[in-house]
Amino acid sequence: MTKVLVLGGYGAVGVPLMKQLAKVPEISAYSAGRDRARADVVVDLKEPGAYSAVVRDFDVVVNASGFEDVRLAEEAVRSGAAFVDVTATSSYCEELEAVDGPVLMGVGLAPGLTSVLAAEAHRLGDGPVDIVIGLGGGELHGPAATAWTYGMLGTRFPDPDGRSIRNYTGMKSFRMPADATGYRTGPAVRADFSDQHALTRDLGVPVRTYLRLDTSTATLGLAAMTWAPALQKVVPKKLWGSDRWVAMARADTGPALWVSGRSQSAATAAIAARAVQVLEGAAISKPTWFHSLETAESLQAAVPELSVRQWVGANSER
Repeated sequence: MTKVLVLGGYGAVGVPLMKQLAKVPEISAYSAGRDRARADVVVDLKEPGAYSAVVRDFDVVVNASGFEDVRLAEEAVRSGAAFVDVTATSSYCEELEAVDGPVLMGVGLAPGLTSVLAAEAHRLGDGPVDIVIGLGGGELHGPAATAWTYGMLGTRFPDPDGRSIRNYTGMKSFRMPADATGYRTGPAVRADFSDQHALTRDLGVPVRTYLRLDTSTATLGLAAMTWAPALQKVVPKKLWGSDRWVAMARADTGPALWVSGRSQSAATAAIAARAVQVLEGAAISKPTWFHSLETAESLQAAVPELSVRQWVGANSER
């Protein structure tokens, strides 16, 4: 029996993740957090000593808390556990890549599913790969995710060609599949999702990630805020829109790979649960990206609700 500790186990991702892990007979999962009424294991992640005493009893630690401190990973692997992180923050992933032990990164919807789709698009085609992640403006994906999105306003990241890119700029219009419900052809902006850097290195071609919301108006508003961050003070945390999401990856040639669904929290949880199962069959000893262990075919087989489809019309405007 694999014992799994889910940090933030009663949060936006933690709740559906606990439900997913409960379906696996070989896994015994425990939620962790400060609230005694909701946590199986009470621990304050800001108290290293308390956390150290807890993790030594587990085989896998999944960080779904949104609390990004590399010491969580270091202490987990020092105690003999594998550490799985649900994060999209590039600087934090750089720290995780330096940990001496089994750390699995790029686990979730984006990065995670998007990374697997990008690797498959590269296998089937040639040239640079564009990733488009569309997130429903109507879903409040937890306070940590909201803070993450707004936290990138005005910040920059390196492009594969060496330029410094400002988050939520570089607007580009992408055609979307006709049956990607809720998402029509529309604008998307560059965003610093961590996997695009690892994919550029691993695939040997430039990989760029673009973000859009499910309405063009909301996407344009996000682009405006990067030049005037103070606007976020007058923008409601829950925007108008749906809870639908879409993920697509395309190379210069070949078909695009895409998946659509509802509730990014549930999708992230399903992929995180899959990651825990992958670790049971493919033990790692060093920091590893999810796309190095999983393929579009194996992910589809394990998580049927994530229906991976091919679309040949994505590049018709090129």
